[in-house]
Amino acid sequence: MNYDVIVIGAGHAGCEAALASARLGVRTLILTMNLDNIALMPCNPSIGGPAKGHVVREIDALGGEMARNIDRTFIQIKMLNTGKGHAVQALRAQADKKLYSLSMKHTLERQPDLDIKQAMVEEIDKDENGLFVKTNLGQSYRAKCIVVTTGTSLNGRVIVGDKAYAAGRSGEYPAIGLSQSLRNLGFTLGRLKTGTPPRIDARTIVFSKTVAHPGSSTPLYFSFEHANIHTVFLTPNPIYPRGNATPWRQQLPCYMVHTNPATHQVIRNNLDRAPLFNGLIKSIGPRSCPSIEDKIVKFAQKQSHPLFLEPEGWETNEVYVQGANTSLPEEVQLAMLRTIPALEKVEMMRVGYAIEYDYVPPDQTCASLESRLIPGLFFAGQINGTTGYEEAAGQGLIAGINAARKALDKPPFILRRDQAYIGVMIDDLVTRELTEPYRLLTSRAEYRLLLRQDNADLRLTPLGYELGLVSKERADSVEAKREAISNELSRLERVSINPDKKTLSLIEKFGLPALESNTTAIEFLRRQNASYNALVALNVAVDSSGPEVNEQVEIEAKYAGYIAQQRAAVDRLRKLEERHMPPDFDYDAISGLRYEARLKLNRFRPTTLGQACRLEGVTPADISILLVHLERRRRAVVS
Repeated sequence: MNYDVIVIGAGHAGCEAALASARLGVRTLILTMNLDNIALMPCNPSIGGPAKGHVVREIDALGGEMARNIDRTFIQIKMLNTGKGHAVQALRAQADKKLYSLSMKHTLERQPDLDIKQAMVEEIDKDENGLFVKTNLGQSYRAKCIVVTTGTSLNGRVIVGDKAYAAGRSGEYPAIGLSQSLRNLGFTLGRLKTGTPPRIDARTIVFSKTVAHPGSSTPLYFSFEHANIHTVFLTPNPIYPRGNATPWRQQLPCYMVHTNPATHQVIRNNLDRAPLFNGLIKSIGPRSCPSIEDKIVKFAQKQSHPLFLEPEGWETNEVYVQGANTSLPEEVQLAMLRTIPALEKVEMMRVGYAIEYDYVPPDQTCASLESRLIPGLFFAGQINGTTGYEEAAGQGLIAGINAARKALDKPPFILRRDQAYIGVMIDDLVTRELTEPYRLLTSRAEYRLLLRQDNADLRLTPLGYELGLVSKERADSVEAKREAISNELSRLERVSINPDKKTLSLIEKFGLPALESNTTAIEFLRRQNASYNALVALNVAVDSSGPEVNEQVEIEAKYAGYIAQQRAAVDRLRKLEERHMPPDFDYDAISGLRYEARLKLNRFRPTTLGQACRLEGVTPADISILLVHLERRRRAVVS
């Protein structure tokens, strides 16, 4: 059977890839080992957080699905880092993990041009007619392009204490044949590790000894189109006390507890049985998400560590112990948890475990996420060495878009670092040495003031419309918003505030220092702690454009100088980003390039001069030499 695009795997990357491809009008097939595990959350039951929340907003702005799906199914949402600047503020939502999976399955099933089949792919190969896959039952499917999104299933091995067994995730089969198939195609594979904490029974938690963390009391959503989303929730489990309801939407609280010296002693007494320290685990895990045993060893001076008890859904008793990733033996995990007062009689429903898996180091991948070795073969998600549902979904969206575009003989769609966190992530993957699982952080973005979560629609929805993933109605709405922001900023520059008695009295009520002379409304808004709401109270502004426009006006006014600096920096580097490196460029023939630079340039094969600049081991002197040879090549072609 022939398709334009085949997607292997139906995790977060696979779902976004398949939906993007089908929505672009190409015939798409998604193959997954278990139809009941579509968009499964095998680790934490949440979406978002710093940088990750930005990516979810960007996926939505481009026409992807993750934001809409979490908005339909979350049990709690809140804005993080509200005491910090807008560049690092981010949404995070707790999901009902079963509803999230079921909702995404329904979305896939209703998508035109998309077929869904349960099958284990054991082989990817090519012949004179193109690419094809074979399943464990002997069925073959052909496609112009294939997107591989295997998560941790690729030759996966689960480890708990001294026990280890082959699995993609606990309770799932590993994709062993597919791993060997990729090697047969010529790919070099590496090995990484991640882990998950135990799940505990809510009926055995003493909630009176926890600190409740409720959701937002004001409406918050990931999707910019939340008004059109039908929310889904069931009856909240009465086991979870305190704060189940908020004025705008039913939510469940999470609960915080802390480890203590007794907890740490149980772990220290069993380090010889910890796979992370006794040699059973040989792969590298993410530094940004260490296991509890790793934290106890590396931060021995700390007397406690916070743990968050996160309900996994409206009607389940399972609770995820955020912060307690572990591969210690089962009885040690239980003893460790029972040293915490709120968990002194706790029962585990699922044991925590570590998992090792194969991945394809992304120096073998282009910025389009197409492999360098096999045209038409794309990789997305943990197979590229990343962590997290959000990073996987962002890659899946780009891989799906580019697989469809390649099938339609269109050029690839590539996001720059100054356009999106998705662009930062993919550029990092294809230009940097990967020594541990990659996690996206706000600190990785040099233009993070431009890449805020609140302006993702203004940045990316026009691109989504050009691609064909966003409707004209939605694109027009974003342009109307952009115009409203621009008009209001211009108006505030012309409006003057006179420090008369009434004005000074109102300013004092907002806790702001008194005005000493006339000032423009825009200059007033740039004062510390001044807000758009203050301008409304002063009758200088009218709260009629909507909170999203008002928010953008306030941010643009307050950070105007910094935003201008970052935009100028982007403009300075734009020439390097637009200077393309020929794919057949012979770096070995360039005299003057240092040996290390040749090695890195040949390994990563940068597509632009900007990417070449970011390769570790390539110096400004090397770039100058490249510029000279690129110019010579250009002149030779012209003449």
